[in-house]
Amino acid sequence: MKLCILDRDGTINIDSADYIKSPLEWRPLPGALEAIAKLNHAGWHVVVATNQSGLGRGLFDVAALNAMHAKMHSMLAAVGGRVDAIFYCPHTPDDRCRCRKPDPGLFEQISERFGIDLRGVPAVGDSPRDLIAGAALGCASHLVLTGKAAGLRGLPLPDIYPADTRVHDDLTAFADYLVAQP
Repeated sequence: MKLCILDRDGTINIDSADYIKSPLEWRPLPGALEAIAKLNHAGWHVVVATNQSGLGRGLFDVAALNAMHAKMHSMLAAVGGRVDAIFYCPHTPDDRCRCRKPDPGLFEQISERFGIDLRGVPAVGDSPRDLIAGAALGCASHLVLTGKAAGLRGLPLPDIYPADTRVHDDLTAFADYLVAQP
């Protein structure tokens, strides 16, 4: 199975320091939905692994989160794309759970659900915690210079990132890279 794991906020959609709390606030990054569709058309299954501490902070509820994801699914379908599953952590950092990235719990759940070893599976995100969580299970780390990583354009990658991290301008550049691999 060709599987790819994507972060959500800052990777697929515009991020906000005030959290994305409603479908109205959920807006895709330019080209991101088309990039997912390109991956799908090349035979890739795409899943999302996302921290959603706004739930634990009481900023929105599960119904609002489901509505955001319904909007994403609908917009993806309109461009011929799909996300096969969404795994999210509802906890705050103070909860000290295992599923909040950079801990690998969401990736363990993905491995279990799909019945696959995640070694070499591409994990894509815009922050160190996204990549550290995947690297713990052997995922290939891919940083997109959008969201939290936008300020890294033209700079050397800080040591906090996994050693073999590949850097891409955005999700479109990542999709182009992945589809071009033999």
